[in-house]
Amino acid sequence: MAMLRDYPVGIEQATRLLLDEIGEDIDRPGLLETPERVAKAWAEWTSGYDMDPKEVIKIFEEGDYNEMVIVKNIPIYSKCEHHLADIFGTATIAYIPQGKVLGLSKLSRLANVFARRLQVQERMTVQIADALFKSDLDPKGVGVQLRCRHMCMESRGTNQQGHHTVTTALRGVLFAGEPRAEFLAAVGG
Repeated sequence: MAMLRDYPVGIEQATRLLLDEIGEDIDRPGLLETPERVAKAWAEWTSGYDMDPKEVIKIFEEGDYNEMVIVKNIPIYSKCEHHLADIFGTATIAYIPQGKVLGLSKLSRLANVFARRLQVQERMTVQIADALFKSDLDPKGVGVQLRCRHMCMESRGTNQQGHHTVTTALRGVLFAGEPRAEFLAAVGG
């Protein structure tokens, strides 16, 4: 896990102001430590800004393997940049190697680099795909699919629960033909 940044007391002050503005008693026992907890939570929720995707990608020489590698159902937790509401779901990340493979846990770490930022799902999908495709791994192709729920839609606005937004980014040989079909079949689409 990346080192969490120390937020200035501004986050704590803003939290006290928010609690006061919504009519809470900021001096009641249950809320006394809330501003500090909120600041620590935001440090974790936005830790992706302090992570470099290139640093989480560890590559191994493996000249013989040239079939698709897929890691499915990687948990994703992010925040909507429009409402600061939760986005959560799963990522499926695939690549076709050409002489090099990636440590499998690195795909989860790569997803987390971009999830731990204020996001829109479409951009997060593209960022993950581009970071892997343009890396020193030099894969023949990359596929990323995110399947997420958005609390900005479920807990406000339309107030409809259970929707999943599905976004896909395909690069290289996964963009068309048999590799595309193989990836989409593997992710269930």
